Amino acid sequence: MTDHGAVPEFDDAEHPAEPTPDADAPSPEPEAGDEDRDPEPDTGTDEATERASTGADAVVAALSTAGVETVFGVQGGAIMPVYDALYDADDVSHVTMAHEQGAAHAADAYGAVTGDPGVCMATSGPGATNLVTGIADADMDSEPVVALTGQVPSDLVGNDAFQETDTVGVTTPITKSNTFASSADEVGDDVSTAFALANDGRQGPTLVDLPKDVTTTETTVDPSEPVVPDTVSVQERADDDAVEGAADAVAGADRPVILAGGGVVKGGATDELRAFAREHEIPVATTMPGIGAFPEDHDLALEMAGMHGTGYANMATTMTDCLLAVGTRFDDRLTGGVDSFAPDATVVHVDIDPAEISKNVEADHPLVGDASTVLDQLAAAMDASPDTDEWVGQCADWKTEYPMDYAVPAADSDEGDGAPDASAFPDDEPVKPQFVVEAVDAATDDDTVVTTGVGQHQMWACQYWTYTEPRTWVSSHGLGAMGYGLPSAIGARVAADDDQSVVCFDGDGSFLMTCQELVVAARENLDVTVFVLNNEAIGMVKQWQDAFFDGRRMASEYPWVPEFDALAEAFGADGFRIESYDDVPDTVEAALATDGPAVVDVYIDPTEEVYPMVPSGGDNGQFALSEGHL
Repeated sequence: MTDHGAVPEFDDAEHPAEPTPDADAPSPEPEAGDEDRDPEPDTGTDEATERASTGADAVVAALSTAGVETVFGVQGGAIMPVYDALYDADDVSHVTMAHEQGAAHAADAYGAVTGDPGVCMATSGPGATNLVTGIADADMDSEPVVALTGQVPSDLVGNDAFQETDTVGVTTPITKSNTFASSADEVGDDVSTAFALANDGRQGPTLVDLPKDVTTTETTVDPSEPVVPDTVSVQERADDDAVEGAADAVAGADRPVILAGGGVVKGGATDELRAFAREHEIPVATTMPGIGAFPEDHDLALEMAGMHGTGYANMATTMTDCLLAVGTRFDDRLTGGVDSFAPDATVVHVDIDPAEISKNVEADHPLVGDASTVLDQLAAAMDASPDTDEWVGQCADWKTEYPMDYAVPAADSDEGDGAPDASAFPDDEPVKPQFVVEAVDAATDDDTVVTTGVGQHQMWACQYWTYTEPRTWVSSHGLGAMGYGLPSAIGARVAADDDQSVVCFDGDGSFLMTCQELVVAARENLDVTVFVLNNEAIGMVKQWQDAFFDGRRMASEYPWVPEFDALAEAFGADGFRIESYDDVPDTVEAALATDGPAVVDVYIDPTEEVYPMVPSGGDNGQFALSEGHL
């Protein structure tokens, strides 16, 4: 047995003595543990200042110059130089997500709440491809996001190197701008430009792919301020003659309706839109991305229009003779069948992106420009207000005729806090999800940020929460990405003011897709409250199967789901459970009072469905209030 602690003896012939060092030769480096050596003289510098600046440092400097405070990401080999540079950045913090998709959704939500681009970062190959769902979501919803992806060294690109993917090729169709960085001297400006473009005009995601040799090469070039290239031009003001024509159309209408889209919120035009609607007594409907653009407790509010919009919003948009649409792309979930959408209306379409004008719905008065600027132009051009007394009365009658309610005894709600009374509901019946949404709404402030996943729970959160402020509704609209809710709640929590609450409504199916992000909320002690409306199914798919596939429920029901309250505890969050109406008030209060992340597993009525509903491609004026109407 060898004694590893013994010093071996060697024959001098085989191991001659070390030669005497030459006087001119450099002194050997001190060996570990050699305390007798004289210390090296103190030069007054440290490793950070001695290290030469690299392309990675330029990337981080560009983020700092742009005012970025938080980056969401996941480490990896090709992006490691950028992370190493981030180590020394005092003004840019990093939130390590559990999955790259979560990083992209968190950045998306950060942008939705602040109005400034959120930043996500991932390595090459699977790191970059895992960002794709989140980038596509941001693209569909025009959310400002900057994605930074690692890439294999430039000389290996195209050789199928380890963790190589053509990230630029994959993401070009779903980004506003997409850059393959080619030089350490230019990479800082590449990132600055990406930031500027994400925020300019119609917001959206941009991406910079960062080969490892670019981020490790030395550079002395500092990045510039974020500036939009001279080749990019965004029209801020609409043509004056076009504005005059549009103003005449609105003023002369008998049944005008304002349709507020997501562009109103993103363009910071909520004040202008509210003032215009109130001044001229015009009812206001919103698209789903436009929720919060107009306060839903106002008499003129029609709330959300479209597939699962209110009956009164869909009646008004169907019967209007003049539709003033601001910041909407008229997607199919809003319009149903285009031929039957606002069939008798003169359409005034305001949008900052000329590509959206007359793309889906023909505009009689196209107004290309920034939403707030154009609304100011319209307000100035209005010589008179339309006579809307009778029309506003008709819209009020539709509210009475088609109320948003659900099939249990409705609780009395006086002019107090509007909190639903659990005692008014039979305790031997399963809890209605709408009741839970109303209860949480009543227990929170008006500026609470609500995030959701995608499915039935998303629609109940649209329909039964009263939104009065912009940037308080954060969801996946165009892409409809299940799993969006929890990571977006994390991004919203980082973005929101400290005194704002952040609530996430999720479904069991959607929550299972990204529940690993709970570890992030627990690690960072983020005060988010998640209500999992648990019907042990992919509820919206099941509803459609019952309505349109003869009830053939293939792969939509779960024979078993975890106990989400126990799962939350395992991740380090607080877990709660609601099984009856009597559980609701105290459990909601306790969960919201938790200092840190909390998850409430809400066992809801599995038979409950989302109505009103317009079948895909249908007539919005022919909405169904139950399955029997389909």
